[in-house]
Amino acid sequence: MSEIIFDKAYFDAGISRIGTDCEKWDGMAARYGDPDMIPMWVADMDFPSPPAIGQALSRVAAQGTWGYTISGEADAEALCAFWARRHGVTIEPEAVTMSPCVVTGLKLCVRALTKPGDGVLIMTPVYGPFYAAIRDNGRRIVESPLEQDGAGVWRMNFADIEARLASGEAKAVALCSPHNPCGRAWTREELEAVAGLCRAYGAPLFADEIHADFVFPPREHVSILSVAKDAVMLCAASKTFNVAGLQQSAIVCRDEATRRAIRQEMTAAGVVSGNAFALAATRAAYTDCDGWLDGLVDYLAGNRDYVVEFVKARLPKVRVTPLEATYLMWLDCRALGLEQEELLRRLIAAHVYVTDGLFFGERGRGFIRLNIGCPRAQLERALEQMAAVLI
Repeated sequence: MSEIIFDKAYFDAGISRIGTDCEKWDGMAARYGDPDMIPMWVADMDFPSPPAIGQALSRVAAQGTWGYTISGEADAEALCAFWARRHGVTIEPEAVTMSPCVVTGLKLCVRALTKPGDGVLIMTPVYGPFYAAIRDNGRRIVESPLEQDGAGVWRMNFADIEARLASGEAKAVALCSPHNPCGRAWTREELEAVAGLCRAYGAPLFADEIHADFVFPPREHVSILSVAKDAVMLCAASKTFNVAGLQQSAIVCRDEATRRAIRQEMTAAGVVSGNAFALAATRAAYTDCDGWLDGLVDYLAGNRDYVVEFVKARLPKVRVTPLEATYLMWLDCRALGLEQEELLRRLIAAHVYVTDGLFFGERGRGFIRLNIGCPRAQLERALEQMAAVLI
């Protein structure tokens, strides 16, 4: 069998997901009843997962029985080797705790590291489940608004963060890194500043790093673990390798007391992790799929550049936030002068489904998030249809 080349042609081919019970396509179709709708919303991709993952799943299927399964040292070692190889982060296997998904990890950190009524600081706009993880667990949301510079890049307001920590309004910081939806790959200096403030005011710091593998050159992903030895990092292969439906992630924490508190909260909440298929897929992803990932990131960079040029030429009133990381583009549509409801109504009428900026909080009003994790032809078709109604 000839070796598969993960080049532009490979990703151009994509994969049909219709009829697979996938939320992105089938869930959208059930909601709108529109067979022509193009899904450019929820953060998964329209590419086949790496062949090595399919092979690993086939081996598990061939076992013929799938009882309770433990996550072992090999699972943690695969994750540690991947993070060392791809991001230069040294992690010891004992620092790794397996969990079902990163959102579950966020909730566990909130419950384990803060008390009911405590304020947890988030930098907004931010991924919707950050709000829910805090609010639904009896804590208070403390917003520190990100600020855009003249180039449209979103930046942290360190004076505001410090004021909220110093006053006791915020007792912990939940960080999205890389940032969704603003597409930032936080620099080492930015992360050191946040970590320093948390250290100064005794505030736990935990970071969702699920998009770590989608950082575009010349930027590099800097893990919070590289700048804060007592921080908690949440990660998964799910976004990177398009296996979110398998429900597998990890909570990484070097500090033994913090790790114990999180594990105790897992036990109290009845959270378990040990899906036989998910564990096998994740081991394969972290071990045998670097070539696929390299080709994917190159392809996504091409998609990003295509969107920038298209919007500049055809949608001059729309401002593209510079995309340093993730495959999710944050488009500022405020200059169109449309109410949020009308903006979305027009896009639905044009058979294009994007993520409403308000999913990321009130500061997302006037914005939409566009998923570019798809074959170029799909992206081109969606943009043409968007341009026809956003004029």
